[in-house]
Amino acid sequence: MESQKKVAFYTLGCKLNFSETSTIARNFKNEGFQRVDFDEVADIYVINTCSVTDNADKRFKTIVKQAQKANEDAFVIAIGCYAQLKPEELAAVDGVDLVLGATEKFKITNYLNDLSKNDFGEIHSCEIGEADFYVGSYSFGDRTRAFLKVQDGCDYKCTYCTIPLARGISRSDTLENVLENARQISKKGIKEIVLTGVNIGDYGKGEFGNKKHEHTFFDLVKALDEVEGIERLRISSIEPNLLKNETIDFVANSKTFVPHFHIPLQSGSNSVLKAMRRRYNRKLYVDRVQKIRTVMPNACIGVDVIVGFPGETDEQFLETYNFLNELEISYLHVFTYSERDNTVAAEMDGIVPSKVRKKRSKMLRGLSAKKRRAFYESQLGQEKTVLFEGENKKGYIHGFTENYVKVKTPWNPELVNTLHRISLKEIDEDGLVRFSYVEEPVTV
Repeated sequence: MESQKKVAFYTLGCKLNFSETSTIARNFKNEGFQRVDFDEVADIYVINTCSVTDNADKRFKTIVKQAQKANEDAFVIAIGCYAQLKPEELAAVDGVDLVLGATEKFKITNYLNDLSKNDFGEIHSCEIGEADFYVGSYSFGDRTRAFLKVQDGCDYKCTYCTIPLARGISRSDTLENVLENARQISKKGIKEIVLTGVNIGDYGKGEFGNKKHEHTFFDLVKALDEVEGIERLRISSIEPNLLKNETIDFVANSKTFVPHFHIPLQSGSNSVLKAMRRRYNRKLYVDRVQKIRTVMPNACIGVDVIVGFPGETDEQFLETYNFLNELEISYLHVFTYSERDNTVAAEMDGIVPSKVRKKRSKMLRGLSAKKRRAFYESQLGQEKTVLFEGENKKGYIHGFTENYVKVKTPWNPELVNTLHRISLKEIDEDGLVRFSYVEEPVTV
């Protein structure tokens, strides 16, 4: 009798990729495969790729070598955004046997009749226009929180972005299927669900295979709030022009949605925003932040920002820096612009030298640290609810409050995936918050 084949997964990039990897892994299990950790010996290694930055591209080769080190005879498969955009490039990497595109990745087990090593990776990749159907996904078992995919693809044409080329048009899961997936997650004991997609504020478009919005993102939020058994719901990144007052007001009074928003800005200069073809300006962004602060003074607000976009002058960068410095936000995710093939920005004049890009990135990362500390300090003395994570990091267990303050306490495995009422006390040398229990946890 043939022994059970083992498969391992590695995910690069966003929450959406994690949700899809988890779903694909469950498909393997249903086909009789055993899932193991990526650093263990496996028969198949699946790498879910990202292509938002060139750093993710470069990491791919390192991960392939890691798989080969564990088992040089293993069958290595590349899926994800980079696999759709540059299949030939990935297929040529030493050790890669199979490359699957945007639609093929969900049928991955159909391509495993022969696990013999190949001199050159075999490619099965669709034209991105064919990626017009929706495949629902959610993560489970990998983390304390579950990532629930509600939307895929994007119809925006930002000049720096390859995601529409990698994932296709904007399309959504049906409302009933999202709710059913949420119910399944809650039945598995997961305390927090994070809504994810490429452009989740566009939810409802393509819900039943057409461009008409049968439901809106606000409809989705209201319906999810009624699902029994979910302790927390968190909205991941949402475009400022799609974050409506009705959604903000609803979250402020919600039973389950937490006061945490992540709103991409990309630049604090209107002229750069225009060159990026973003669908808002500084004024609208300020309005969104002020609206949140009015109804949820303690909300956490995260911001994406890109430095070194073609033509970005020192003056325009300082516009961004000063804009963010004055804005009442909580932290930044800073991306250093990298040229992406087949994008409008890659053909633009005014290339910003790498050294300048790195300097600007360092400045904004410093600002982010200052903003995060100021936000944490503003929360000291308050009572919050913490959900503890599942990892032992140097003898400590970490957790996040509903408004995304990260706390730590000495490792106790009985705290994993449990909620506790705490009082935030002080910020330690690592920039994390120490706390005391409002009610001591009961341990068995």
